[in-house]
Amino acid sequence: MLNALKHNMNVLESVATSSFTAWRGCLVVKAAEQPEKPIILYDMEGCPYCRRVREALTALNLDVEIRPCPKGGRIYRAEAEAVGGKQLFPLLVDENTGKVTYESEDIVEYLFRQYGGRPVPGYYKARVWQPVFGSLGSVASEMRGLRATPGQRPEQGLHLWSFEGSPFSRLVREKLCELEIPYTLHNLGKEHWTEIGPAKQRIKPGKYRPLPGGKRDTFFQQHGRVQVPYLEDPNTGTSMFESARILKYLEEQYGG
Repeated sequence: MLNALKHNMNVLESVATSSFTAWRGCLVVKAAEQPEKPIILYDMEGCPYCRRVREALTALNLDVEIRPCPKGGRIYRAEAEAVGGKQLFPLLVDENTGKVTYESEDIVEYLFRQYGGRPVPGYYKARVWQPVFGSLGSVASEMRGLRATPGQRPEQGLHLWSFEGSPFSRLVREKLCELEIPYTLHNLGKEHWTEIGPAKQRIKPGKYRPLPGGKRDTFFQQHGRVQVPYLEDPNTGTSMFESARILKYLEEQYGG
């Protein structure tokens, strides 16, 4: 009972985080073609600057390899420094073009130009007040996803279907970051206004059908629904929906 209450409180805090960031990272602006080699992001989930990059990745519906670098982390921070020269995050590495870059504003500009073929949309441009609201968003989530916690490292990276603005998905990403578990982030942004709202109560009434040919349609064909977060762990053959179940699984399987 207490665990369920705590989880519901965390969900409400995550809703506040999405509200402070104006719910960016929910709708797809332009579905980009996935590059041949995966884009790599050295990332801290609770960092407002890293969040801006993940928002842009959702807007482009691009998948990305997340290498978590929480404060106190011992796995990927040294690797990030070896690649880029310093422990500063976010750090984007794109082996398709040889691009290695810091600074959220530069990364967002690069992603929209390289994969969207367009300038950064106004909604995703840097504004002077964004760092303040971004920090408030992190505070609203109790600064989860910023510091490493003891845990076990899996042999293979996990797979998470998510989109940045999803309050439920954020809780899972926070835990993955704290445990320093690498994962492929499969962005599953909303592709049309009719998809706005929770999976079980979308703004458009009636039976849900995703837009034909999109990533959501592919997911729907495989699973019979479109709901995030969805986790697959190739180390154990486990797959599951529902943030509470996923968090319990991660803590039992990989927690300290």
